[in-house]
Amino acid sequence: MTDLAREIAAIAADAGRLAMDCWHTDFARWEKSPGNPVCAVDLEVDAMLRRRLEALLPDAGWLSEETIDNAARLGSERIWVVDPIDGTRDYLRGRTGWAVSIALVEHGQPVIGVLDAPARGEVWTAQVGQGAWRNGERLHAAERDALAGARVPADQLPRIDQDLAAIPKPNSIALRIAMVAAGEADLVATLRWGSEWDIAAAVLLAREAGATVTDALGGALHFNTPSGEAFGVLATTAGIHAAAVARLAERAATGIKR
Repeated sequence: MTDLAREIAAIAADAGRLAMDCWHTDFARWEKSPGNPVCAVDLEVDAMLRRRLEALLPDAGWLSEETIDNAARLGSERIWVVDPIDGTRDYLRGRTGWAVSIALVEHGQPVIGVLDAPARGEVWTAQVGQGAWRNGERLHAAERDALAGARVPADQLPRIDQDLAAIPKPNSIALRIAMVAAGEADLVATLRWGSEWDIAAAVLLAREAGATVTDALGGALHFNTPSGEAFGVLATTAGIHAAAVARLAERAATGIKR
C-alpha cells in the first residue's frame, strides 16, 4: 500500500477498536426514522474519523452517514465518503456483520477503500490499479459465467430467483459486496435508492478484484453527487453481469420511481 493508504487503514483500525470497546455495553440507541437504527457509538466513531481524516487531508470534503450534509463538498476534487458502522443492525444485535467503511473519492470515483471488520478479524483494502486485499491476501472474484446457481448473500430469495443459491449474509452491504470481491459470493443487488457511504469503499474492492459493479440498472456509478445517492448497486462476477441486469430490469424500472 502507499503511505496514504496505510494511514487510512490505521485510522480505520483505531475506529474499529473504539467500536469493539463499546460493543456489548450499555449505550444509547434510537431510530433516525422507522427501520433506520443508530446508536451513540455510530456518532462517537464518526466524530473520531472526521477529526483524524480531515487532519490527514485538510482539503478533502466530507460525506458521512452520521454528519449533516454540506453542499460545500461538491466543490472538492476529493472527498471522504464514510460510514462509521456499516451494518448497525448487526452491531446492535451482537452479530459480527458490521464494519467501518472509508473511501477516498477523487473526481467522482473511489481511489482508496478500507473496510475494517474487527468482530470478524478482517481488514479489507483496495487502491485503484493496485488490487484488492483481505488480511494481506490478494482477492479475486469468482469466474462464474452462468446466472443459474449464482451465490447471493440473502436471508431468502424471491420465488422468481429460486434458481439462485442463497448464502448467509452480513447486515453490512459493504461486506456483502466484499464477498463478491473475495470469490465467496457471485451476485449482490439492491433495487432501491441508497447512500453513497454504504458502498463507496466496497465498490472499489470489487472492481479491483475483477468483479463488475454498476447501479441497479447497469449504469455507471458516480460518487459525490448532489444527492449523495445512487439507485441501487449490482456487483457480480464479470461473466453474469449482463444476465443479472436483464433479470432485474423490470424490477429495477419499478423501483427507481420515487
